[in-house]
Amino acid sequence: MKYLLLFTLGFLLAACSKGPDSPRGFSLPEGDVERGEQVFLQYDCLSCHRLQGYDAVVKDRELEKPIVLGGTVTKVKTYAELLTSVINPSHRLASGYERDQVTGDDGESLMRNYNDVMTVSELIDLVAFLEAHYDLDPYAQSHYQMYYP
Repeated sequence: MKYLLLFTLGFLLAACSKGPDSPRGFSLPEGDVERGEQVFLQYDCLSCHRLQGYDAVVKDRELEKPIVLGGTVTKVKTYAELLTSVINPSHRLASGYERDQVTGDDGESLMRNYNDVMTVSELIDLVAFLEAHYDLDPYAQSHYQMYYP
């Protein structure tokens, strides 16, 4: 019985792997928040985004309703989600905005593609900078009184 359980567990864990498309083993080094701030400003992210404390540095806005970054959220913004948002912005469009506010005629994100101009080091630092601007505020659970018929 013990071996059957181990075999079943091993089989189930192996089934979770997606082969060559699996993210298993993917890891980037830690980024530097201060250098990430410089990347954020250098690539003029504020032309399409808002970030608390940085409104004074805005030159020109390209979007009528800029995409808000950072702030208090009820779900953790993971490193992987932030990284994916930069390198593949059409993967998941910003919520809370009308589709035509964040996409072009082709249905793709309006965000420029920085993959050929931003170095990996800059990307890592940028994500570290963005990650530091999110605060988790877990949702409050409802407490119900016991019901006795």
